Amino acid sequence: MGSNSLFEYNQILNQLKTYTNIPQHLISSFTHFNLLIYRSDQQNRFSQPMLWIGIYIALASLLCTLAMVADLVHGIRNRKLWFPCKYFTPNAASLSVIAVAIKLPMDLNNSMPGQVDLDAKVESLAFMCTMMANMLPSLATMDNKELLTNIIALGVLVITLVVNVCMQINTGLLSLYHHEELLVTNVEAKDRSPYMYAYAHRYGIVATIYVGLLLMLLIIYACSFITILKTKQILNSKYQVAHEANLKDLQSDLTGRLTVEKLKQHVRNYWIMAGTSSSQFVTACSAITSASGVICACSTVFPVYMMYLGALRDYKSDYKWSMLVIFITQFIGVILGSIAPLFRCFADLSFSLSIKWMWNRINVFKVESYWTQKLCDWKHSSLAFSVSSRKSRIVIQNSSTVILSICIAFQKMVVVACKMMAFIPIFFVIGVLYGIRGWKGMKAMFSSEGTHATPGQIEKFKDLQCYILTLEDDIELAERTLKGITKSVNLVIQKAEKHQPNNLMKLIEECSSFKGDRDVTPLQVEDHLSCWSLTLVTLATVAVSLPNIPKETRDRLLSSVSEGLVYVTLVEETFNASNEYVSMRKAAKSLWLEVEVYHKWLGNKLRKLAPQVKTAKQILECFRDTAENMTTEVESLNVCANLMFRTTKTILFSYHATIDKISQEELFGKLSSMIADILATCLTNLPQVIAMKCHTDVIEKREASVHAAARLLGETMQIINTLLQHHQLPSLNTDELPIIDKWRAYLKHPFP
Repeated sequence: MGSNSLFEYNQILNQLKTYTNIPQHLISSFTHFNLLIYRSDQQNRFSQPMLWIGIYIALASLLCTLAMVADLVHGIRNRKLWFPCKYFTPNAASLSVIAVAIKLPMDLNNSMPGQVDLDAKVESLAFMCTMMANMLPSLATMDNKELLTNIIALGVLVITLVVNVCMQINTGLLSLYHHEELLVTNVEAKDRSPYMYAYAHRYGIVATIYVGLLLMLLIIYACSFITILKTKQILNSKYQVAHEANLKDLQSDLTGRLTVEKLKQHVRNYWIMAGTSSSQFVTACSAITSASGVICACSTVFPVYMMYLGALRDYKSDYKWSMLVIFITQFIGVILGSIAPLFRCFADLSFSLSIKWMWNRINVFKVESYWTQKLCDWKHSSLAFSVSSRKSRIVIQNSSTVILSICIAFQKMVVVACKMMAFIPIFFVIGVLYGIRGWKGMKAMFSSEGTHATPGQIEKFKDLQCYILTLEDDIELAERTLKGITKSVNLVIQKAEKHQPNNLMKLIEECSSFKGDRDVTPLQVEDHLSCWSLTLVTLATVAVSLPNIPKETRDRLLSSVSEGLVYVTLVEETFNASNEYVSMRKAAKSLWLEVEVYHKWLGNKLRKLAPQVKTAKQILECFRDTAENMTTEVESLNVCANLMFRTTKTILFSYHATIDKISQEELFGKLSSMIADILATCLTNLPQVIAMKCHTDVIEKREASVHAAARLLGETMQIINTLLQHHQLPSLNTDELPIIDKWRAYLKHPFP
């Protein structure tokens, strides 16, 4: 019946009353069904939005699938087949989307009478297992507070899901379709064998298995939380030792100038250190991640089997055809999402297949100290809060000791169980690899040419060993893995070389010496700081405002300065972190946006700033007067206006005898030369910027930091070579080179 079922039912009753051969008391008894029909109509009306809710669930599932696929593509492009998590990580946004994607098994009320309905509901549990297995290594990218918060949030979500599924199993909601099937076929109760009972409740049985898998994954997450806290400390201490050793080598190189080859070697060393000490890489190679991959593989069995059966037309729930969309979307997510966890099962093969390595993997009952060290530290430490009563302190301390002892024992049990699960895939592959190695050895015996490494390659590999940081000292990284790491850093540098700033290079090649900034120093008083970027923006503003200069020439200068400001800002951010310099950088950034995009200076159109002036002197005087008035009127613009006032006044003073004869073309050439000199002067600090960018104390940001350093080296390689070949550094200390005022002081008084 439709939405007007009650009206139609009453019409039928009225028609029956016209028949005299139907007893009236029978017709009256039919009126008692009015309330039931009314409630049914209301329920149908309330369930109409369920189709759109189903589409919403499908879209959320699609987002999760796309995020997992993005991590797959990212891993393949970076040649990291352990597939680090970059896009799909547990956080507030992703957990909210996941909660929507798994709404079907959370639904306690709506019946699922069709087979597709039940398939989609149970498949959502497999989809949740896949997502949890995918996100596991990303825990290592979080700081301690974020890690704890996200695990608690995920735990609440999983426990809620498990409880809801258990309720549905208990109430028989997951077997409702098959109860109806048994009723239709009129099977007697005595003829219902255990096999038929199991067949009728197979969805409930499968859901029970998935509940177990979800709880196992949640326990693995808790185990990972304890382990990651300690492994980060171990890796960080090893990294600091290697960093100190590398820093000594760098300081010895600073007696000369850092060449491109030295920078490549420096970046490569830190790339290896950051890659091998990556907590995400260590987590991906651990037994718990391999165990999660095995669990993920098990969870794919049911969706694949149901898709194989191909019963995709039987959907009868209120979600209607959206159930089919959800089923297909999540099936694709399960299949594609299981690739990364399966590959991580073999991430441990990144290390050398030595006898010691194999014995460590066979001895599954050996639990290394880092698995439980954090719990042991908590066990032997005093409680953070104080209690006045001595007896209460003793009871609380003893209770915490007992609880932590139980947790340590449970942690060891989980680790042993995970090692047993990880044992299955890893040794299957080891057998295959040793078979291949034996076959290659036999071929080498009967062939005249061998594939032995050259002495130079062996020596190079030994030199890089000191930069390989592993969690266990007796485990060595495989040579093929090290080659892959060094190849990846070379690819980043080569790719960045294709994006070098050509306009900036052409401008710098015009610079013959470090003299450009001397012409703007006479009025630079001691109580006024300056920075590279603001000086460049000020000079460029005057240059592009000259009306007689062709537009192409002005645009080329704008492009050159725009490219140069990117690297100038990096220099300033690296070396000048005080509040005064930060405020000047912000002012320069805002001012350059005005000049480049809107062709304005502090709200004044460059073309309308002095519409009647024609000579270079008049333009400079116009900027000087406008800036002087602005310094007295608008306090917030004092920094930019004050520098413009001092710059234009200095230029006018330096040409006071011949200023009337200076043409706009000559002034533009002079300003361009100043800009080129300042850029060249500032960018002599790029090698130090690259060297410093390789290192960061935050373990979660090391890979990103050294990746940025490698990309910066590739982009600026030609600039660094040009500056090394054509320019000689002054006798300034290393910490004085990035400061523009130190250069001005030196150029004003070259000899102390």
